[in-house]
Amino acid sequence: MPETEPDAGVSDDLKARFNEEAMPLLDQLYGGALRMTRNPQDAEDLVQETYLKAYKNFGSFTPGTNLKAWLYRIMTNTYINSYRKKQRRPLETSADEVTDNQLYTSSSHDSTGLESAEVEALKSMPNSRISEALNALSEDYRMVVYYADVEGMAYKEIAEVMEIPIGTVMSRLHRGRKQLRGMLKDVAKERGIGLDHADMADAAGKQDAKEK
Repeated sequence: MPETEPDAGVSDDLKARFNEEAMPLLDQLYGGALRMTRNPQDAEDLVQETYLKAYKNFGSFTPGTNLKAWLYRIMTNTYINSYRKKQRRPLETSADEVTDNQLYTSSSHDSTGLESAEVEALKSMPNSRISEALNALSEDYRMVVYYADVEGMAYKEIAEVMEIPIGTVMSRLHRGRKQLRGMLKDVAKERGIGLDHADMADAAGKQDAKEK
C-alpha cells in the first residue's frame, strides 16, 4: 500500500476523504499500472508514485466528479513522464498473476450500461489466454481496450484520462478489439465461441449510439 505520510498541506478532512474514497481503488489502479508497464515491480512503483501525487493534490479534486478517472489521469501522466523510458523487462510474471480479477468479468461495465459483444464472448475463455493477447497489443490499443472493456469507462472518460480526442479513442478501441479477436480466433474456435459473429463488428457502433 502506498505510504501517505501526514502532510502539512493536507487537512484532516482531506486525509479522511482520501483514505475513504481513493484507497479502495488501489487494486484497480494496480491492474491498470500492470497493463501499462507489464512488470509487477514497475506497476507497484507507478501506483505508489500516483497515490503520493494524488494525496498531495487531493485538494484540487472536485468532489462528486469521477475520482477513478482523476487517479488514472495522474497515473497515465506519471507513466509517460517517468516510467516509459526506464521500465524493466516486460511481463516478468505468470499470466495468472497479471490478472486483477477484473479481466472481462468486471461489474464496472455498468458505468456505461453496455457490455460489448466481445466481452460477452470472452467471458467463456481462460483469463490467461485473454491476458496474453491483451498484453500483446501495442500500448495505445492495449490501454484503450483495458479502460473500455475491463474498467468499463466511457469514451469521454478514456479521452480525458489519456488526453486524446474521443475520435482517437473510438478508432483505437475498434482496432484494438479487432486485433484481440484475431489473436484469440483459434482459441475461440476450439471452444466453440463465436468471435466472428456479426455482433462483434457492430459492438463499437452500439456504444457510439449509447454515448450520443
